[in-house]
Amino acid sequence: MTQPETVTSAEEEIVTSAEEEAVYLAPQWKLIWWRFKKHRLAVLAAGILSIFFIIALFPNFLAIHDPEITHGIDSLVGPQRLNNLYRFDPFVYGLESVRNPDTFALEHVPNKEVKHPVKFFVRGYEYKLLWLFPTDRHLMGIETKSDKAAVLDNRPFYLLGTDRLGRDMWSRLMYGIRLSLSIGMVGMFISLVMGIMLGGISGYFGGWVDIAIQRMIEFIISIPTLPLWIMLAALVPTDWGIVQVYFAITTIIALLGWTGMARVVRGRFLSLREEEFITAARLAGAREGRIIFRHMLPSFLSHIIASITLSVPAVIIAETSLSFLGVGLRQPAISLGVMLVEAQNVRSIALSPWLLIPGLVVIIIILAFNFIGDGLRDAADPYGGNA
Repeated sequence: MTQPETVTSAEEEIVTSAEEEAVYLAPQWKLIWWRFKKHRLAVLAAGILSIFFIIALFPNFLAIHDPEITHGIDSLVGPQRLNNLYRFDPFVYGLESVRNPDTFALEHVPNKEVKHPVKFFVRGYEYKLLWLFPTDRHLMGIETKSDKAAVLDNRPFYLLGTDRLGRDMWSRLMYGIRLSLSIGMVGMFISLVMGIMLGGISGYFGGWVDIAIQRMIEFIISIPTLPLWIMLAALVPTDWGIVQVYFAITTIIALLGWTGMARVVRGRFLSLREEEFITAARLAGAREGRIIFRHMLPSFLSHIIASITLSVPAVIIAETSLSFLGVGLRQPAISLGVMLVEAQNVRSIALSPWLLIPGLVVIIIILAFNFIGDGLRDAADPYGGNA
């Protein structure tokens, strides 16, 4: 009876030693991944955020209608419910516009005598998939007739309702997610490059260079952020196109958002430049660039990751705020902030609460970035223990 137990104990010791050896021999990225998987909330947030990035890549395919097409008669239609979805044969009821006898307002009610089957991979308006491949296929829609003119008229189906001009909220939300996420990523990249470069130069070389960069950072931080954004955004010419305004707003937000990253990098460089492994690298003849990017930056990767995951939501909030106030992106651009302009008055919120859906999407995206940042920061912490 003792022999099987001895064999089992020996096998467990072999497995344990193999796991420990794998941890010791694993590269840094694999250790980070093993630790990150243990953070369940961060993994869930990563899954949610990946869905938003898929939406940002394929908004045309996911859109039901052309987001710029207006249907005046369908102004402020409420979200339509998908019926019979559990049987994989969904449909929506037709819409009927009636006049309220008390308020004389035009109201849209479902006509249960008319059913429109919802189909998948239907034909709709034409677009270029990934900006390269022309197609007219969409994830879902309504095909009422076989002729193309009827296929393009998918008015009865508004999954998230319509805005004041009768534009489909679902389709506009797909495009808004793409634009707002792209601004966040581009702004983060610009802030990251500027913060690492200027903060690294300030902390590594010190002296008058450090003094000049720190005084500039303190001057930028001392200015109230929102009024400065509004002032700079108001200087953007009104006759500029969407692309020009997009890059102008992104650059303005990024140029004012690099200071936090620069201070983090500068503080870490000040503490690391006198460490023994940096001195050994200098004595070995390593160049300044190799010392900075090969030895110093990887040693505080967790701090950089935390700053990145916080800077992306900050850029998204800045764009949303500026667009909501009317000094950021403007029509016909479609971003989450531009969409929230429709919900600026109490009457719209009280009678059409679905106009606040873009704000809910902003909250979800920001929370997802923060949760992922917490998970990555803990996973990349060299003092956080084994995987």
